[in-house]
Amino acid sequence: MADRRMPFTIADEKTTLVSFLNYLRESAALKAEGLGEDAVRRPAVPSGTSLLGLVRHLAWVERYWFGAVLRGDPVDWSPETFAIPDAMTPEQVIEDYRDAVEESNAVVREVADLNAECAREHHGHRVTVRWVLVHLIEETARHAGHADIIRELSDGAVGR
Repeated sequence: MADRRMPFTIADEKTTLVSFLNYLRESAALKAEGLGEDAVRRPAVPSGTSLLGLVRHLAWVERYWFGAVLRGDPVDWSPETFAIPDAMTPEQVIEDYRDAVEESNAVVREVADLNAECAREHHGHRVTVRWVLVHLIEETARHAGHADIIRELSDGAVGR
């Protein structure tokens, strides 16, 4: 696996936050590429988490926070966001994640003020666009780290 370096973006706050988020998003997606279907679907821990499950979950997270919370879209309350339908190929799961990222980035491009409140509350809290961006960096980084470990356990590949 190639060792990708973090972005050294010197820009305004929104551009910097999105650059780091995009770096983490691509890191998570890349961890699920280049393995056989059995390996990418195989749970690596007792909770059942797999590389493909992490990517599918991250697609749901993108749509929830940027679509449902930030923009106010209807919520798809999927009971198990880590589950992969048998009919979905690994390529479809990864493509869906990248589509969700593009949708999210389109939403963020339309935002002029990071202090703007989101359209919908989350657990009784009305958060700002900045909060959502920082939270998605945290959430994506956590799961990208999980993917790093699962990938290394699977085939020994390391790197960003």
